[in-house]
Amino acid sequence: MIPIHSLPSRRATHRQHGFSLVELSIVLIVIGLVLGAVAVGRDLQRSAANQRLSTDFIQGWQLAYEAYFNGVGRPPGDNPTNPTGRVNGEVTPAGTELCSATMINAFLAAGIRVPTGRTEGQQDRYVYLDSNGNPQEVQVCFRSVDWAEPAATVGNYVTRPRNVMVIKGVTFSLAGALDQQIDGRSDARFGSLRESSMAANVVANNPGQIWPIDDRMALNSTTPTSLDESQVAVTTAFFKMMR
Repeated sequence: MIPIHSLPSRRATHRQHGFSLVELSIVLIVIGLVLGAVAVGRDLQRSAANQRLSTDFIQGWQLAYEAYFNGVGRPPGDNPTNPTGRVNGEVTPAGTELCSATMINAFLAAGIRVPTGRTEGQQDRYVYLDSNGNPQEVQVCFRSVDWAEPAATVGNYVTRPRNVMVIKGVTFSLAGALDQQIDGRSDARFGSLRESSMAANVVANNPGQIWPIDDRMALNSTTPTSLDESQVAVTTAFFKMMR
């Protein structure tokens, strides 16, 4: 008779096996691919949304401005009997910002169709999502500002009054998208789209500047915080009109 203690244990014959390194590597690769696909999809969606904002809203107001100038013969808010060629030229000081209901009514009174915007009565506003997925609001106004242009000598600049579309509430990602579409490159100082504080920069031989915010900064902050739950920082851009 074989002793009981010498019989093989059933527990010993069914050993538990963990994941091998190869299996763990495959799982991690799959997870990485899924996360990468989600990130790419989010970036593509945001890019498409920025493109739609630029085409439907910003260019819509640009066309409305051109239609107003062609139909009335002067910028909105200018003096009809003694035109200055400047937005809000009949107010004091000349060139004061034209915004909100006053701006919308000026276009509608001239028979100019304006973009849909956020809603009726808020056609000057547009809601979009920033890089963290939080809602932001762009607002459009018009005004006359000092604008740096090349002087008679190479590398030097002078300022001249120019009518611009004021675009408030612009994130770094949106600024880059608008700049690429309008000027073909991202530059906060040169071109038809500029950051508001750099529009009149006349420093000689000063190269182009990056936009002074980025998507790591929280709203109303000037230092990167990299918090995913925060609204990201915004700035104001000037878009120069043709006339």
